[in-house]
Amino acid sequence: MSTTETHPSSMTPEERQIRNDLAAAYRLVAMFGWDDLVFTHLSARLPGPEHHFLINPYGMLFEEITASSLVKIDMDGNKVEESAYNVNPAGFTIHSAVHMAREDANCVMHLHTVHGTAVATQKEGLLPLNQTAQLIIGDLAYHDYEGVAFDHDERPRLQADLGDKGSMLLRNHGTLTVGSTVAQAFTRMYFLERACAMQIATMTGGRELYPTADPVIQKNEMIGKGGLMMTADGLIWPALMRKLDREQPDFRD
Repeated sequence: MSTTETHPSSMTPEERQIRNDLAAAYRLVAMFGWDDLVFTHLSARLPGPEHHFLINPYGMLFEEITASSLVKIDMDGNKVEESAYNVNPAGFTIHSAVHMAREDANCVMHLHTVHGTAVATQKEGLLPLNQTAQLIIGDLAYHDYEGVAFDHDERPRLQADLGDKGSMLLRNHGTLTVGSTVAQAFTRMYFLERACAMQIATMTGGRELYPTADPVIQKNEMIGKGGLMMTADGLIWPALMRKLDREQPDFRD
């Protein structure tokens, strides 16, 4: 066993499950083409009073990450178990801010995708152009860009901007979602990224847009706030895990 791995016998069943889910999320991000070399991060809080978290080994591609290679860190980003890899301090500045402010944010995902960053850079942000966008737009926050996130002084502003929302567009930077489970954070990211991709495709079509009536937009916002997460843990995530078990079963290693 290499020094990058945590032996299964040293962890609780709860930690093993969270490791499997987070490793699966990394693989799925790579599978969907949302990764950015060795950059961006997905983190998950471990149960217990220690406030420990799992995050990616800095330097590994998302397609390489396994459950045992994830690095366990504390709230300040310090490793609490041996690993040959470090973690990206800029990445955990964003994640720690969210974990500190939101007890329900057991998982935080932050990406630099082409479509997500494009919409985050457009002044109007995400528009209610279609059903997908309308389902998530009521749960979407915005945070102005302050440069590469090395400065912990940014934390209070990021926390205030996120508030109680589940998704955020980081202006000129990327996307962010949270969830009480990995499944919920990933589901939010999927719909946010898909809505952004739809917007870019629509806006580049060069044709007059057909509007949705305001009452319909409001109806869909309410449906999205209450119903979207109901499908995450019981329907969407098991299906995605089955896909990975067929195609990349080593994510559980």
